[in-house]
Amino acid sequence: MLIETLKLLFNRDLNKLKAEIESYPNESQIWAIAPGISNSAGNLCLHLIGNLNTYIGAETGKTGYIRDRPLEFSLKDVPKSELIVKIENTILVVNTALDSMTEADLEQTYPQIVFEKEMSTGFFLVHLSTHLAYHLGQINYHRRLL
Repeated sequence: MLIETLKLLFNRDLNKLKAEIESYPNESQIWAIAPGISNSAGNLCLHLIGNLNTYIGAETGKTGYIRDRPLEFSLKDVPKSELIVKIENTILVVNTALDSMTEADLEQTYPQIVFEKEMSTGFFLVHLSTHLAYHLGQINYHRRLL
């Protein structure tokens, strides 16, 4: 049951991420940083893509994805169309990985130490969903501020 819930949440929020990026009327606004805001929507989008492709795609789905986290925050002016394709590909990666899992897999220890201690795969997947929602809210607020 948790796997289906996670799939619903990841799909809902990744599709909302896509809609948020599509809603910027001017591509340059995706990369704008206003006073008091440290990250652009574009960089947060790249960060979410890298995060999910690393921890769900590469680890669970065995995609071979190699993350360059500093690049997620230093790249600028990636075209909106490219961000959309990356989001759509991430949706496929997440769905494929979650489809390959069983409820018993969720009880297993996640293979990487991420927060300096072991945790179950189910706990970490819930964390990844809330991490996505957190940054999605930041992107929504960023878009509306601009």
